[in-house]
Amino acid sequence: MGHAFPGVISHSAAVTAPALTVMAIILFMGKISGAHLNPAVSFAFALRGDFPWRRVPGYIAVQLIGATLAALILHAVINVSATYGSNYPAKGYSAGAAFWMELILTTGLVSVILGTASGAQNIGVIGAFGVGSYIALAGLWGSPISGASMNPARTFGPDLASATFTSYWVYVAGPIAGAALAVVIAFVLRGRGGDKAATGAAQGDLITEAYESGKS
Repeated sequence: MGHAFPGVISHSAAVTAPALTVMAIILFMGKISGAHLNPAVSFAFALRGDFPWRRVPGYIAVQLIGATLAALILHAVINVSATYGSNYPAKGYSAGAAFWMELILTTGLVSVILGTASGAQNIGVIGAFGVGSYIALAGLWGSPISGASMNPARTFGPDLASATFTSYWVYVAGPIAGAALAVVIAFVLRGRGGDKAATGAAQGDLITEAYESGKS
């Protein structure tokens, strides 16, 4: 997503690769940490009551650091400007249009995440397939306008590595507003959060099990 190398990778491949990566990470570390990978997701889980606010700053810091290290490593390995890995409003579209696209796409993404992590609808690691599929579809639909970041950290890393923060506000405000809207939708459809299944999905089952053991 963002800029691509003409003749090297297709648009379909560019949006499918991140989706498969997220799917794989959720499958292998979801039960340990919740596999947020995204400040908007951490914010949504906390706002929903499934994740403690005190842990949000640490999660976001690690997400930003991870995204920056990834951009720096790729720059060092393949010697390409980090701007090629970032997201910007596409030519012919305003920052405002990109903002609305990021808001809409993130509302859908977080709705899928909250929906597959709540109560009777909790489907555990199988939720990774739903999340990954949505990211691929959102990329196919929205990347020609905004890059379909849906993740402030994903855009921050390449921007910091390249010192190019063009319209970065779009990729913070859009996803955060979309995440908040998804939490409102989840409340309307499912009521309050904070049930055991949802907190286990948000925090990682190992953390939840340790907490429950400590109470007994």
